[in-house]
Amino acid sequence: MNNGGFHHIGLVSDHAGYELKHKIFELIKSRDSLHDYGVTSDSEPVDYPDQAKKIILGFDRGDIDGAICVCGSGLGMSMVANRSPAIRAAVVWSKESAVLSRQHNDANVLCLGGRLLDHQLALDMVLAWLSTPFLGGRHQRRVGQFNSR
Repeated sequence: MNNGGFHHIGLVSDHAGYELKHKIFELIKSRDSLHDYGVTSDSEPVDYPDQAKKIILGFDRGDIDGAICVCGSGLGMSMVANRSPAIRAAVVWSKESAVLSRQHNDANVLCLGGRLLDHQLALDMVLAWLSTPFLGGRHQRRVGQFNSR
């Protein structure tokens, strides 16, 4: 599988995203560079901000350069992750939106809604996202504007 430019992928969920996160883990576990930041079950509620912050720390430490976050809707994780200037988190809803988030926006964090998405579609989106490179060019100029005021 082409890695779309990622060398070290983080994977995290809260309790609402655990089932889909587990399926994603099984799909991509053969990657030597997979870092699983939990959770390991859906039996105990956890706060999605705490889970998303694990991804931010992974980026800050240089342990990961891409990540997949799963919560109930994908929205909460994306809001927290996007507080880091190093992260461009995208909530996606289709294979096309996953591909475009990489090609045009250089999204380095994929956020998925475990309660809202068909899980097979979500797995297809993960594979598409991981195999799609950033196109650069005119898109680089736009991505460069993200952290400017």
